[in-house]
Amino acid sequence: QVQLVESGGGLVQAGGSLRLSCAVSGRTFGTYGMGWFRQAAGKEREFVAAISWTGGRTYYADSVKGRFTISRDNVKSTVYLQMNSLKPEDTAVYYCAADRRSSLRIGIEDYDYWGQGTQVTVSS
Repeated sequence: QVQLVESGGGLVQAGGSLRLSCAVSGRTFGTYGMGWFRQAAGKEREFVAAISWTGGRTYYADSVKGRFTISRDNVKSTVYLQMNSLKPEDTAVYYCAADRRSSLRIGIEDYDYWGQGTQVTVSS
């Protein structure tokens, strides 16, 4: 059983920063590709960032490139999303997800396990 638990969300002013964490249970965390997605109210869930199982490769949505950084600590079985220069349009519930095939993928259907999400609200 693989469980993902996000934390670190909250309310921040535009231009501020937050760091999200996603703790993953399960012995094979180090072999999973990991991703972050978000879903704003009334909108579909969308890809934000992905990282390979080694952490050596990353991929970002154009909307967050240069502002967000995904990273992972395979010893702690945790993946992070550092969010800087936040904008009101970044307001959403953020979800982390695990891909057993360990590749950089951006489709919701590509991921096998999901967390419950953490709310990020950016005020203007």
